[in-house]
Amino acid sequence: MKNIKALLVIDMQKGSFTAATPRFDTEGVCDRINKLAALCRAQNYPVVYIQHDGTGTGEFEKNAPDWENLDALIVEPNDVRIDKYANDVFYRSQLQARLTELNVSDLLITGCATDFCVESTVQSALTLDYTITVVADGHTTGERPHLSARKVIEHYNWVWQNMIPTKGNIAVKTFDEIKQQFFTETEM
Repeated sequence: MKNIKALLVIDMQKGSFTAATPRFDTEGVCDRINKLAALCRAQNYPVVYIQHDGTGTGEFEKNAPDWENLDALIVEPNDVRIDKYANDVFYRSQLQARLTELNVSDLLITGCATDFCVESTVQSALTLDYTITVVADGHTTGERPHLSARKVIEHYNWVWQNMIPTKGNIAVKTFDEIKQQFFTETEM
């Protein structure tokens, strides 16, 4: 049976991309996510948009402007939408059930923020035995007191490349590498 891939787009929400919280290469990351989403849809792979739902906290209240995905993202009606409630997308959300229902075994991971929600999701997906490909130039974060956003991204890409996999595998590849490897093969 062919492995079913799913693209996870984590927390690319307006409330995370403000003048007070600028993110590294937002335009480029959105562009690569949109291109990867189009490639996935063409292969009937699920595209999963994950949005932090902070209902009751005063931030990221469901359906409020800061909860919405960035206008630059192309979200199609058939894309899967999942609410999340903690950094880890798998924590008390419907993600695991939906991925099981869709027979997904391989995850392409993108989103915001590299060192919080993306990192914790990668860790959980690894322990759940998914085969993971982190899109090296498909996640972003902001400046940190001791590290530039670029260095945070570089650091986590290195960490993920050097993790010991469980049953699945983990790789870190650029959008171009992923496009070449997964979307130009003849069986697709």
